Amino acid sequence: MSLIKKIDHSHLPAHIAIVMDGNGRWAKKKGLPRIFGHRAGVRAVRSIVESSAELGVKVLTLYAFSTENWSRPAIEVRGLMKLLERYLVSELKALQKNNIRLKVIGDLAGLPQPTREKLAQVIRMTEKNTGLVLNLALNYGGRQEIVRAVNAAVERRSGKIRESDISDNLDTRDIPDPDMVIRTSGERRISNFLLWQMAYSEFYFTEKLWPDFRAHDLYEAIIDFQKRERRFGGLKEI
Repeated sequence: MSLIKKIDHSHLPAHIAIVMDGNGRWAKKKGLPRIFGHRAGVRAVRSIVESSAELGVKVLTLYAFSTENWSRPAIEVRGLMKLLERYLVSELKALQKNNIRLKVIGDLAGLPQPTREKLAQVIRMTEKNTGLVLNLALNYGGRQEIVRAVNAAVERRSGKIRESDISDNLDTRDIPDPDMVIRTSGERRISNFLLWQMAYSEFYFTEKLWPDFRAHDLYEAIIDFQKRERRFGGLKEI
C-alpha cells in the first residue's frame, strides 16, 4: 500500500510548520558552495507545497529566513534573497493553478526593497485564492514577534494583558497554531520559531536533509502524527 493511502484524510493536521534545515550540509557533502544547497532546497519546497495542497492541509508555514540568519556571510544572504525573488516569480503560475494563497510573517521592513516588492506583488495576486495558505517566515524571530505583540497589546488596552491580547497581535493572528512541527537534518531545536504558537504542537524530527525531503517524507510525518493522542494538558477519558 502506498503511503498516501495510509493517511486518514479526516484527521489531517490543519497547520504544518517546517524548519527547513540542512541545505548547507547537503552542499558540503557534495563538495559544492552553500548556495547550491539552497537552490536544491527550493525543489523540496515545491514538492512539499504541492503535496500539502493536494492533501488538503490548510496552512503550511516554512521557516525561510530567521532574524539570526543575517549573521551569515553577506554573499550568502544576497544569494538567498535573489533566490527567494526568483522563486516568487517562477512559482506564481503554480500557486494560482493550485489555488494557493501566499502570506508572510516576520519583520518585512528589514528585507531588501526588491524582495519586499516581489512579496507584495505575489501576496496581492493570490489573496483571493481559497486553498492552502503558504505562510513564509522571513526575517522572523519568535521572541521578537512576542515583543511586538506585547507592545501592540499595551497600546490598545489598559489594565492587565491577557493571553488573548497577545495572540490577537501576533503575526499569525488569523491562522491556527501549528498542529505539527517538522524539523529536518537531525537537529532537535526550536531555533526561535513560533515560540508562542508551539505550546501544544506535535514535533517530528527526521535525519533527512531538507533538499532531500519529498512528498513521501511528508506523508510519513503525517502518519506518525495521526498515531499520537493529543490531550492538550488534559487526561483521556476512561
